[in-house]
Amino acid sequence: MLTYILVGFALAADAFAVSASAAACTDALPLLIGLRAAFMFGLFQFFMPIVGWLLGSAFSKFIQGFDHWIAFALLAVVGGKMLYEAIRARKKADCPDPDESPKVNGIMKWDTLLVLAFATSIDALAVGLSYSILGESIFIPSLIIGVTTFGVCLLGIEFGKRLKNVLKEWTEIAGGSILILIGLKILIEHLARGQ
Repeated sequence: MLTYILVGFALAADAFAVSASAAACTDALPLLIGLRAAFMFGLFQFFMPIVGWLLGSAFSKFIQGFDHWIAFALLAVVGGKMLYEAIRARKKADCPDPDESPKVNGIMKWDTLLVLAFATSIDALAVGLSYSILGESIFIPSLIIGVTTFGVCLLGIEFGKRLKNVLKEWTEIAGGSILILIGLKILIEHLARGQ
């Protein structure tokens, strides 16, 4: 049981960083949207080990050969888009339209959230594959991983809200940079293992 919890925290690290970045880069983050984001990350972290387990050892070499490239590309694209938008916004002299409703950054929109939840859960797919190879059951570990990720993401969102107050206008640049760095970390770790 303790092993599953530790695995859950390890797998939730990237989701924590993304949640913190999302909260820091969002002008208005209602509780419901924060819960939705944490739920999506937790849900993907729950299902991806099951998917990996179902794929089984027959496909493990195929998936492990490029999963890090997928994660890197997705995070780099989303992070790069955030950087581009932040730099473009800093160049504009215009003030935001006061009639517009508070901006919920694109990182919390459904489509972007799905991409980020998928990208940060690819390692969980590999964990599911390893459980399959070892002949272990997967439901309880997946449940613990998903619940742990949900809780960690809620903490990340709260941390990001506090980070926003410190960084102010630099939050979107910091958030985009963090996403790109997470993608690079995933890529470097896999390349260092020779995969």
